[in-house]
Amino acid sequence: MITKHKMQELQERAEKYGPLCVGLDTDPSYIPDSVVKAVGSREEAVLTYNKEIIRRVAADKSACCFKVQIAYYEAMGIAGMKVYAQTLKAVQDAGLTAISDIKRGDIAATAGAYARAHFTGDFETDIITVNPYMGFDTLKPFTEYASPEKGGKGAFVLLCTSNPGMTDIEHQELKDGSLLLERVGSEISWIGAEFKSFYPEQTCGAVGAVVGATQEKDARRLRDMYPDTFFLIPGYGAQGGAARIAATLLDKAGGTVNSSRGILCAWQKDSDLTEKREAGALSLADIASAAAKAAIFSKEDLLNAKKSL
Repeated sequence: MITKHKMQELQERAEKYGPLCVGLDTDPSYIPDSVVKAVGSREEAVLTYNKEIIRRVAADKSACCFKVQIAYYEAMGIAGMKVYAQTLKAVQDAGLTAISDIKRGDIAATAGAYARAHFTGDFETDIITVNPYMGFDTLKPFTEYASPEKGGKGAFVLLCTSNPGMTDIEHQELKDGSLLLERVGSEISWIGAEFKSFYPEQTCGAVGAVVGATQEKDARRLRDMYPDTFFLIPGYGAQGGAARIAATLLDKAGGTVNSSRGILCAWQKDSDLTEKREAGALSLADIASAAAKAAIFSKEDLLNAKKSL
């Protein structure tokens, strides 16, 4: 019988290795043509690049987890989904947490099928992202997997996302004067607390929340409203979210801060690679080294921001 759920394990890894989450939203266009040609195909190039980043990050202890955005792999067809499955396995084999960014949310048997698809079988992962906006009953087929009998799996529920359009729905005011996102947050807290009987020593809920680092006015309020909820924090880096906002969200139960393009595409701005970049002579080792350096920088940036709170 397991004694820790996956969210607890991630919280502990974030404390040990730092709060960075490396996003493997690996679009083939992020990889130089010279590398794709050397490897043989865009799918193989994505997998090879992912594995090398995972290896380097694990060796450097620069991140606690990886978030794999399924859309980029679906777009490559069947071959892409094989890369997706192999990427998840590589993360888990490296001893880090695999978060599958799938944002599923559907009713009854359909939700149950999605849960089986991503918590068992070829695409088994540790934690998934879910969308609550078809109703809270759609969450149950996913959160059932947080029980010890089903592996203590985790889910991050969309709460306050990093995109500008989040105000269209998440900031809508309810009749009692509260915001819709606050109603969602209360449900997340309730579900997380529900599993405490299974995991009496838990220091965060089994279900977490997605809270973007782009909404500075919401950061402190949300962190204080949900002190026991572990956050997945997108928006840092390429989306413009500042380290100081992320640091606020890392308070109390903590969280993990995702950076995708800022790491995957670091080779595009690495001054050490200027000559090779201009000559079209970049190698896989070159772009992976740039990604590894960017991960170390991001980790230190976030930790320094936390110290300054």
